Amino acid sequence: QVQLVESGGGLVQDGGSLRLSCAASGRTFSSYAMGWFRQAPGKEHEFVAAINWRGGITDYEDSVKGRFTISRGNAKNTVYLQMNSLRPEDTAVYFCAAGPSLSSTRARYNYWGQGIQVTVSS
Repeated sequence: QVQLVESGGGLVQDGGSLRLSCAASGRTFSSYAMGWFRQAPGKEHEFVAAINWRGGITDYEDSVKGRFTISRGNAKNTVYLQMNSLRPEDTAVYFCAAGPSLSSTRARYNYWGQGIQVTVSS
């Protein structure tokens, strides 16, 4: 069982930066791949980024490549999403998730955080 809690969201101006954190409970955190998804108002969940259990393999949605960086600290049971050059279209509720393997598919993740709001003003 893994419980996930996101933090670090908020309001930022166009072009600004935020770093999201996702703290996990449970002794088996290091065995899970971790992902970030987002949901904007009136839209479906969208894949953002994912990282494998060891941290050596990552994947990104095309629109965030070069702007967002996912990383993990297994000693701290935490996964991060550094978001730079933020745009108004990045505004959404961001969710972290844990699953058995790296995937961009929402259904492949077993555990989810409650989500945190990120708002980018123009």
